[in-house]
Amino acid sequence: MWTALLLFAAAPAPSVALPAWMAGCWEQVAKDEWTDECWTGPRAGSMMGSSRTGKGETLLFFEHMRIVADRSGALSFCAMPKGQTGGCFAKDKQTATEIVFVNAKHDYPQRISYWREGKYLMAETSLSDGNKAQRWRYSPKR
Repeated sequence: MWTALLLFAAAPAPSVALPAWMAGCWEQVAKDEWTDECWTGPRAGSMMGSSRTGKGETLLFFEHMRIVADRSGALSFCAMPKGQTGGCFAKDKQTATEIVFVNAKHDYPQRISYWREGKYLMAETSLSDGNKAQRWRYSPKR
């Protein structure tokens, strides 16, 4: 076990442009329906995220996420909804305030996008062609 940990630790993560502008805790609230999403800042070639959605005091959905760089520096977004195995999406596009990940072989979503609009963190999931889009507008969590 220690050997595996040492081997993993011995391979430094490449220096890549992770979307640091996503870091922090965010929320979308409409009446008694809410979604919280939190992201750690970039470190060691990764960002870790979590999300939960509910109504009142009832949890309806949760997800563990990560954005990671492989040894070549390529970024991917991996998610485990409701503790399931989940899947990964390759970075398709990145600017200073937007990042898009795609996995056309996934059932839904096939595209995951994040971008900033001023103080808001925007997120959208959809099919690869943009159909069946779901969108979130997160405010900084108080």
